[in-house]
Amino acid sequence: MLEAQAHHQLKQLLRLEGGSGWPHHLTLCRLVGRSLRRSDHTLIRLAPGSDPDWLVGLLVPLAMSEAPLALVVSEPLRRRLLQVELPRLRAAGLGLPCWEGERAPDQARLWLLSHTDLVKAWRSDDLGLRQLVVPEAELLETRLRQALEISLENGHWEQLRRGLPAADASLLSLHQRLSRRIFSHPQSPTTQVPLAAEEEAPLRQLLKLFGPLPDPWPDWLASAGPRWASWATADRQQLQWQLHRQPLEPLELMQGLLNGRGVVLVGQLGKEATLAGINPRVVVDFAEPPLSDPLPLYVPLRQPLPNSPHYGHHLLDHSRRLVLAQAGLSIVLVEDPALRLSLASGLAAEFGSRVCHQNTAPASNGVICCGWAWWLDHQDRLPLPCQLIVGPLPINSLEDPLTAARVARLREQGRDWFRELLLPEALGQLQRATACLRRGPGRLAILDGRVRSRSWGQQVFAKLEPWSGLNRLLPT
Repeated sequence: MLEAQAHHQLKQLLRLEGGSGWPHHLTLCRLVGRSLRRSDHTLIRLAPGSDPDWLVGLLVPLAMSEAPLALVVSEPLRRRLLQVELPRLRAAGLGLPCWEGERAPDQARLWLLSHTDLVKAWRSDDLGLRQLVVPEAELLETRLRQALEISLENGHWEQLRRGLPAADASLLSLHQRLSRRIFSHPQSPTTQVPLAAEEEAPLRQLLKLFGPLPDPWPDWLASAGPRWASWATADRQQLQWQLHRQPLEPLELMQGLLNGRGVVLVGQLGKEATLAGINPRVVVDFAEPPLSDPLPLYVPLRQPLPNSPHYGHHLLDHSRRLVLAQAGLSIVLVEDPALRLSLASGLAAEFGSRVCHQNTAPASNGVICCGWAWWLDHQDRLPLPCQLIVGPLPINSLEDPLTAARVARLREQGRDWFRELLLPEALGQLQRATACLRRGPGRLAILDGRVRSRSWGQQVFAKLEPWSGLNRLLPT
């Protein structure tokens, strides 16, 4: 059987390399081999902070399977796969030929796809009977939303006007009406302006009266309904704007993607996290990686809330005290761009060139002020930090049009949108962002008053177990 053969091969590989620090290699290998043989829908949850070396346990059964496969990876994982893991397999005598490109011949056993490539292959029905293997399940929905996004820029409006000269005056009038609506909206840090269906309805009704439309207008017309969120991004200096539309649940929209084929999902998903449209037959949770010592955790009492007018001063004051006398790298996580830049300026006034903003080449005792997405994408390329300073927790704001639309859908169903959607996603980001502290000595500071003042704050503490509280800041 595939799982037994892959188990034996991986055991030999690990023995040749002198072993590995991740304890679940062989179990993962057998689970993946079994799923490929049976064409199951399998979800394997890895603990945040799992050794990145776990990927070899996934690749060995892929290399030995005869089934046609499609491996869906992000760009950073693709680089690791091509530069580290494939040479590693070749050194052990295992070949894993990867076909790359928009189309793959039937004889290509493994087709390496980005999320955008996966959407194109689904639309053109080129996947055939290939089983899907997704090693970053926590990114799947977000990346598919981005791949399915429909954007309308100024150039698309010009193409439409040239293609429909009879509607030129009406299109110009509708464009001006949307411009007034977008630029009259209060300015926000994200430059996003939500658009309701009735605000787009006149344009939709007009376009339905005409024949063939230039791309991407047919896709825009076809993406109507409550399963999509619409918004505009405004450049107020250039007086220009773009329309955007993304699906709320991409896997529900991509009908047929998961039907009739095996699917293996592996990722750092919390037990509360779910993937809409996926009902796996097999679900396996790997244990949390052990900590040699409890995580030092600093959460001051009586902190202001992030929406307090005094919060910016509080964040700067405590960040300054936390950075003081630290000899290693400090990471300060703040999602709001205006607050983050203000904090970076305040810290730079105190610590000079040690402070940088989203820079991958910091000083040895540097301070990086960054957003959550940036840190999650770049933490593997940076030294282990001596501390992580978390400003407001990464709870998505209802001012974000996509988040507001997803929340509205849950409200219509009478569900607890905060505990079912916003809180699990925030806790998942927190665990992935702080996973580096499990691989080296470091401390975590959370400067968000909601952790102690809200009932759900206990879930934050539970996700960080084991930890030891720091009541005072002492130089290290």
